[in-house]
Amino acid sequence: MASEPGLWSGRLALRWLIGGEWRFHPARFLTTAVAIAVGVALGFAVHLVNGSALASFDGALRGVNGAAELSVRATSPLGVDERLYPQVARAAGVAETSPVVRLDARVGKTRLTLLGVDVIRAAAVTPSLIGVRPQGPDTGNDAVFDERAVFLSRAALAQVGARLGSELVVVANGRSVRLRVAGTLPATDDAVSVGVMDIAAAQWRFGRLGRIDRIDLALSDRETARASLGALLPANAILATAETQNAQGDALSRAYRVNLDMLALVALLTGGFLVYSAQSLSVVRRQRAFALLRTLGMPRGGVVAAVVVEGVVIGLVGASVGLAAGYGLAWAALHWFGGDLGAGYFGGSTARVVFQPVAASGFFLLGLLAAILGSALPARVAARAAPAAALKNAGDVLDPRRSVAWWPAVALLLGGGAAALVPAVGDLPLFGFAGMALMLAGGVAGVPWFARALLTPLAKRTGRSVPGQLAIRHLHGAPGEAATALCGIVASTALMIAMATMVTSFRGAVDDWLGQVLSADLYVRTTAGASFDPATRARLAATPGVARLAFSRQLPLTIAADRPPISLIARPERSGRDPLLVLIERGPPLPADALPVWVSEPAQRLYGWDPGETITLPIAGRTRFLVAGVWRDYGRQAGAVLVDEGDYERLTGDTGRDEISATLVPGADAAAVARAMTARLPPALRDQVETSQPATLRRFALVLFDRSFAVTYLLEAVAILVGLAGVAATMSAQTIAREREFGMLRHLGVTRRQLTAMLGVEAAIVGLTGALAGIGLGMMLSQVLIHVINPQSFNWTMSTRIPVGTLVGVAAALTGAAAVTAILAGRRATAKSAVQSVREDW
Repeated sequence: MASEPGLWSGRLALRWLIGGEWRFHPARFLTTAVAIAVGVALGFAVHLVNGSALASFDGALRGVNGAAELSVRATSPLGVDERLYPQVARAAGVAETSPVVRLDARVGKTRLTLLGVDVIRAAAVTPSLIGVRPQGPDTGNDAVFDERAVFLSRAALAQVGARLGSELVVVANGRSVRLRVAGTLPATDDAVSVGVMDIAAAQWRFGRLGRIDRIDLALSDRETARASLGALLPANAILATAETQNAQGDALSRAYRVNLDMLALVALLTGGFLVYSAQSLSVVRRQRAFALLRTLGMPRGGVVAAVVVEGVVIGLVGASVGLAAGYGLAWAALHWFGGDLGAGYFGGSTARVVFQPVAASGFFLLGLLAAILGSALPARVAARAAPAAALKNAGDVLDPRRSVAWWPAVALLLGGGAAALVPAVGDLPLFGFAGMALMLAGGVAGVPWFARALLTPLAKRTGRSVPGQLAIRHLHGAPGEAATALCGIVASTALMIAMATMVTSFRGAVDDWLGQVLSADLYVRTTAGASFDPATRARLAATPGVARLAFSRQLPLTIAADRPPISLIARPERSGRDPLLVLIERGPPLPADALPVWVSEPAQRLYGWDPGETITLPIAGRTRFLVAGVWRDYGRQAGAVLVDEGDYERLTGDTGRDEISATLVPGADAAAVARAMTARLPPALRDQVETSQPATLRRFALVLFDRSFAVTYLLEAVAILVGLAGVAATMSAQTIAREREFGMLRHLGVTRRQLTAMLGVEAAIVGLTGALAGIGLGMMLSQVLIHVINPQSFNWTMSTRIPVGTLVGVAAALTGAAAVTAILAGRRATAKSAVQSVREDW
């Protein structure tokens, strides 16, 4: 007889309990498996997209940078004096050098990177940049020295629609130059859009005489080279390696990618709660069967094993389907949205799906773990039940007369709030996400107390209809059943409400900010590095209909080699009349001899530049500025600094401007003034400017915002669908499991119509309770997203805006979905005669 328990727990539990449950309730298993699959698919897809985008971006960097061991780089597009080159070439530890001119160019509407290189020197330092094959008519081995020759990567050749030997008009640095395609760059990544020409020709034909943008190095001694170069480099040059360039690109989008990963994992966590809800209801329904098997010799571990095996199968199916679906989603996302999922971080790069076996294994195990935990917790409750008591009572295991503990929920919520206050780790809000997870667990743990608090006053009222009275009495008498049904609903609803509130707050803040900064009547900007010289600016200012023009210059400025460049903006700031400067902090009065600088909120958070502090920027050497204030800027995540255009021109000697904001005389037609201004431009500059009006810019900015949050909207939609599916599955399972109860009520005189109404009221109360709990928890989670995760990730702050319409819609949808599902399932459960429904009790 010693083998009896093993026999019972093995064969009988697996074949009868599990197999029978699957045959009679396949929808429950399908729903739980789908919940796990959705979570795994979202997480794996986002991770694949992120990894594929970074791989593509790294390939693009290698294609443009040539993978030099070390590079001396200019901190801005103004470049460095080419007289630095011989000094670097003679530095200790440097074996070979290769000067490079880098230009952002345009051929028609196609943008590409144009590099000017010294072919002989580049062959020793960055051979991938000059791995050319001269082809086409009238080309020979010396084609690389032809001042009219350009060599294009295969991607650039395809994008411009040219052939070998074709002539192209290349626009860069404000100049249009006709070049001939003399060959291709076979060593360059196929996804990189780049062109290469002789460095002397690039300097001459594109107006960069005496300036270079970087010097690529081959080293004989790395440490010696670093030390010697560090001593001779001017302030407008910086040392960079392939690693720092990759880190710079990674830092640009890291917070965005981590946030998406975390939100996708929260979706998986929600799937785990739905498994817990479904398995808990299944365990309660089979309580008598478990009790019978316990009396026949099954140990407690056998009950746990049986339910956990169900969870394992659910996890295996869900995780497998999720991986396949995730790969498909990643392919679709890269195809339709690009590697940055519409956020604009990797503009111009083409990413392909790169399968990641380690990530696939990790997400598979996470899905399996979520299903196992969701099954193990209710299994332990079932195993602890006394067999004799369970055989007599198949109802709710929670006595409605006993108080429900509230302190675990409060402890988890407080712990989550405390964790959210911990500073970022490596510029990532890891503790913020941990706090959200704790708060989500606390909210779900508090559902039984919340449901009891709402149901108790209703249960004490009298005078309502029979269906309403029965519904309230049942829910109050079976609070554990109601609370279990609410777990998945609350988790999915809270996630959706938190994201919706964060996006609404962010979008509203951006919209208000755009209304403040887009105060001019017309905006003009140059493309492809063109600029407005003083003579052109004077002609434009005299255009009929123009009341006032404000000119500005905007350049990327590298502060650290491993961080994305900040934006250096030169505008007329000392007058104090700049409407674009939305100050949120002001510094003390400026000394007469101080050079003021206004830093954006992201720059303040990233570099610790506070009002009144003296900072050094690599402008005309190492120039000291006094921070005069902090301004709100939602357009530049990497940060920006504003200097007065007079100070900028005096320091740099740069007289060019690339942006204009025009205030028109009252009654002037903006379109007519824009045409008149374009007509006053030099002919070569007319096709290198873009004019737009505030409404157009505002609409375009909000479209970009919506694109960048497209995946967040998708996660919201998935959360709603998962929540509604959880409601439907839960209410359907509960209703079908109460068939005998309905038969007894029919014997007592309750009609089928009254039973259906009772079920509808019950489900509506459960759905509304879940919606209220989810909305309340979601609002708490949204505060962590808005005031902790968003500032730590993107360095922007904003105030909370409540999406009232969304809250009402979610509450109505959950309440209606629960009621409709219960009514439909109730028709099936009450279709049998009263005698057939209770015959098992004879």
